[in-house]
Order: sequence, then structure tokens, then C-alpha cells
Amino acid sequence: MKDHIIIAIDGPAGSGKSTIARNIAQIMNLLYIDTGAMYRAITYCVLLQKIDVHNKKKVNDLLLNIQLILKKNEQNSIDIYLNNHRLTGELRGHEVEKNVSLISSYKKVREYLVQKQRTLSQDYDVILDGRDIGTVVFPNTKYKFYLDASAEERARRRFHDKKAEKGLSIGEIKDEIIRRDEFDKNREISPLKKAEDAVYLDTTQMNIEEVSQFILEKIRKLS
Repeated sequence: MKDHIIIAIDGPAGSGKSTIARNIAQIMNLLYIDTGAMYRAITYCVLLQKIDVHNKKKVNDLLLNIQLILKKNEQNSIDIYLNNHRLTGELRGHEVEKNVSLISSYKKVREYLVQKQRTLSQDYDVILDGRDIGTVVFPNTKYKFYLDASAEERARRRFHDKKAEKGLSIGEIKDEIIRRDEFDKNREISPLKKAEDAVYLDTTQMNIEEVSQFILEKIRKLS
């Protein structure tokens, strides 16, 4: 039986992971799995239930009482349903963005979502972006990439992102990005880091087409 293609793209917030992953998914007809949206879904639910984000036990207990369903849509990506409600703009709120790093640092949350990511990838050729795809979720895939960019450029991208919450200055977004980088890189569970065999790419001075073509060429060479 033919093994499914699994492409892992890791990197910090605003490095272009999601945009590039979606683009390559369309070009290669892959299922795009936005793992960050999955962690934001859990964070949104925690906030909705007014659970203290620092109360790990209550967050863990929440996982036993929610129904998180992932469905492939016509755009070859996933829709996320929480208790039968499809989540869209709720995932991009500032409070969700501010707290998602903490929620995603909890071991039980990561185990819960990693299992869902692996299950989805059993049935489709996939591309996933996140912070631990190449190091934890699929460490054995040969298609691994780590995208990076300067904090200034990442803040600029977030500022101009139509899906981002308005009202924050570029400086405020940059401060939040730096804070999140430090937290993600130093957390105990699945820290943000480049897999030893991942291809590193600084996208600061590159556009979507250039990054996509670079990754596609690397995939061809590895195939």
C-alpha cells in the first residue's frame, strides 16, 4: 500500500507557515491541516467556559467533556466543529491569540490534538504547519521545513492580516510575538525548535511565490 505524503512546516508565529502550507496544498492537491487553529479552538472553548487558563486541571477536565470534530471541506482544508458549532472568526480573537501558547503548552492538550492530527493523516496526503510537526507529530517524515522571519517582518504581516483583530499597533503585535517566541521555545512540552533534518528558510525578504517554489523544488528533490 502506498504511503501517504506528509509535509511538515514548523516555525514561529507570522513566519508564513499557514499561507505557504495552504498554497502548496492547492498546488499538490494535499489536505491542509492547520494545527494552530486546533489549539486556538481549545483555547476559545476554555475562555468561553470562563475557565482560568492557568488552571491546568480544569483545562484537562474540559477535554473530557467537549466534542471537537475535524471535517475535510471542499477547499482541501479542515473545518473545526466544537460541540456541533463550526468555528471561524472566533479563533482569531485577541484573547485567543494571547492565551493559546499557554493552553498549547499543557501535555494533555497536546496529546489530545496530536492524536487527531495523526488520525487525519492516515487517510490523506497532508501538509501540516505548527511548532512541533517535524519534531513530535511526524518526526519520521522526510519532508520537513522550518520557516522563520524577523520579528519586525512578522509583526508587519500580522498587522496587515485581514483576519487579525484590529486596533493593535505594529509595536504591540511585535511585543506579543517576541513574548510568544520566548514562551514557545522554552516550554517543557514540545518546544518550538527546528528538527535536525528540516530545511531552514528565512522568509523575511521573500514573497509567497518565492517561498512556495523553494519548498516545491526541495520536495521534488526528496521524492
